[in-house]
Amino acid sequence: MSSVAGSREPLLRVAVTGGTHGNEMCGVYLARYWLKFPGELQRPSFSAMPVLANPAATAACRRYMDRDLNRTFTFTFLGSTATPDDPYEVKRARELNQLLGPKGTGQAFDFILDLHNTTANTGVCLISETSHSSFNLHLCHYLQLQNPGLPCRLFQHEPPGMETYSMESVSKNGICLELGPQPQGVLRADLFSQMRALVASTLDFIELFNQGMDFPAFEMDIYRNVASVDFPRTTDGDLAGTVHPQLQRLYTGVILVRVFLGDVIDILICIVRTMMFLKQQNHLSDTFLRTNL
Repeated sequence: MSSVAGSREPLLRVAVTGGTHGNEMCGVYLARYWLKFPGELQRPSFSAMPVLANPAATAACRRYMDRDLNRTFTFTFLGSTATPDDPYEVKRARELNQLLGPKGTGQAFDFILDLHNTTANTGVCLISETSHSSFNLHLCHYLQLQNPGLPCRLFQHEPPGMETYSMESVSKNGICLELGPQPQGVLRADLFSQMRALVASTLDFIELFNQGMDFPAFEMDIYRNVASVDFPRTTDGDLAGTVHPQLQRLYTGVILVRVFLGDVIDILICIVRTMMFLKQQNHLSDTFLRTNL
């Protein structure tokens, strides 16, 4: 598969958003800190703007008030006529679209880094739209090199047949940084420090990109959603099994589920291996991706 990116223009308008979900506390506390002390978001060629994305949900320590803000940045919501009865997150999405967009226009921010936590034991996971793959593949590889003891995985997400709806879709390019495990409404000091360091490394990469640095070819694993697998169920819809007690991480051939009757169901996890070849020039338009399934 080949991919042709646009011309290599510097990313000068950058935003770091936290609190898109109001109970994911690393991003919440980092955004609050940077709004008071933005100095560490500054680089020679740009200064990233900190944004507390969902103030009401943050104050209530809830994921959202009326609907998920991170599913609300569609043109349908953003372009609809405002009414007094609109859900809070629809109103907030329009405000953020005016601040960081408008979505799909040349006036939109160049890059949004959206910060999230998860209760799942994902470690560091970057979530990228497929259309943003070239730049974000390089970013993920850079973070892997800068943090060799901290596995960093890239999940490419593109809702089939659906319009993009996430916070970072407002900008021309963007990525979601997911870090876990962390309980909802709880701030883990180690994950807080990890996320702060990862944001710094991301901004460092953008600075190197703006300076015109060439990035060498590399090979990495990426992950894509292949299918959803439900728990085994009875004819009445009740659970007939649970997660296997020895399951710690997913890999090809792992035993995923143990049925209550004692049988075992195996599932194969497909990993998309992407090889990236970048010519030694100053344009990412010279990038070719070869993907083997």
